[in-house]
Amino acid sequence: MDRRLTTLQFLEVCSPPVADIFRYWDGKRAGRLIPKRADIDPADIVCHLPGLVLVEVKRDPLDFVYRLVGTREAAARGCDPTGKRVAENWFGSDAQDVVSNYELVVATRSFLYHDDEFVRPGGRFVHDESLFLPLATGGEEVGQIMVYSYYSDLWSQSPLDAAKTRSAVTL
Repeated sequence: MDRRLTTLQFLEVCSPPVADIFRYWDGKRAGRLIPKRADIDPADIVCHLPGLVLVEVKRDPLDFVYRLVGTREAAARGCDPTGKRVAENWFGSDAQDVVSNYELVVATRSFLYHDDEFVRPGGRFVHDESLFLPLATGGEEVGQIMVYSYYSDLWSQSPLDAAKTRSAVTL
């Protein structure tokens, strides 16, 4: 299963931590299309920092570079890709799938909820919920993207629980 949502409908099926991060970001918009990077205060979201990734948006040509990678994210990947290009250090189903999420967020200047299942390093089958949240570094242009990911290890669950997890995220 691979699903992308750009409407608030995702709040009906996402995990509570993902909903928390969205509500925080949404509150920081203060009537604007997207909040400024300076509006985000890590002290407000300390419990979520291990699952956060901050990606810089480069232009001409469009590219994405990891600027900050939370400890849980680095552990899930088996490395810390800080300072490296997303296209060369992606984590997900495949490189084009991952990069297209960032491209969509830049093009729409809106959030994106991506729900996917894949095998991560070490051979574990996981359900991944990722929320891509645009941040302005000047004006209304997307200069950075804050990503929050929440993983469920489907192999560690009983077959019945894993089936419930998969069906709970099917709209």
